[in-house]
Amino acid sequence: MTPTSHYLRCADHEIHYVEWGSGGTAGNVIAWHGLARTGRDMDELAVDLARRGYRVICPDTIGRGLSQWARDPDSHYQLAFYARIADDLCKQLALDEVHWVGTSMGGAIGTVCASGLAHPRMKARIASLVLNDNAPELAAPAIERIRAYAGHPPAFDAVTELEAFFRQVYAPYGWLSDAQWRRLAETSTRRLADGRVTPHYDPAMARQFTAHPDDYLIWPHYDAIDVPVLCLRGAQSDLVLPETIERMRARGPGARGTLRVIEVPDCGHAPALNVPAQLDAVAAFIAASAKPRQA
Repeated sequence: MTPTSHYLRCADHEIHYVEWGSGGTAGNVIAWHGLARTGRDMDELAVDLARRGYRVICPDTIGRGLSQWARDPDSHYQLAFYARIADDLCKQLALDEVHWVGTSMGGAIGTVCASGLAHPRMKARIASLVLNDNAPELAAPAIERIRAYAGHPPAFDAVTELEAFFRQVYAPYGWLSDAQWRRLAETSTRRLADGRVTPHYDPAMARQFTAHPDDYLIWPHYDAIDVPVLCLRGAQSDLVLPETIERMRARGPGARGTLRVIEVPDCGHAPALNVPAQLDAVAAFIAASAKPRQA
């Protein structure tokens, strides 16, 4: 199965996305990647859901992959602006109802959208939310670890050297085949003016953590969510702590009985969503959350 590549002008920036599954007879899914990644991380999930009848949209966040870099990094690299882009994307694609699957940062964007506090139209659109190793509060040491490598991406002479770096830094993703590691490297590589290769994102996107130090502290957004939520927590995650999961169970969707938590073995931050157990869990949750269609 081959995706189609598209570009849209969202929030006055060119945003790239790939689309899987043309019919969408089962519904629409937005699959949003993590902080320093691209929409191609969602390939396995998108193929699986497309085969089940879903239309799957996988954007590159502004400053990542093939999307335009921010002209004003301090204003544009933050959750509120990412949610604005998502709102514009859904409007242009006429996505009136979507299931949102977000890894790490993608989950935080989904939380902000699903709350409706900033973009009421997104609250009406989102039918369910999957948080892949994301929560409304993240462990500070892990955030510092991520900021340290994301803000200063290395450069290498060869793509194979960059792939080796990816295999090391993203080891917590869990098992990936050699072919999947190679695709991860090739879809997230850009060449510098001196001929070396580096990860395919704007290093300034890490300024989110200094310009907006509490951007990922989003309990009010979580509390306002009234759709089913699935949280996949990597069993060895240093970003989403067990005590945070317990707080999630006690408030917002957890208090309303619409939160489900699955601990994913042999993974840290964040499960790659590329093996049958993870794919089946997401698909089953989305299917159970779908609203009955009118005859």
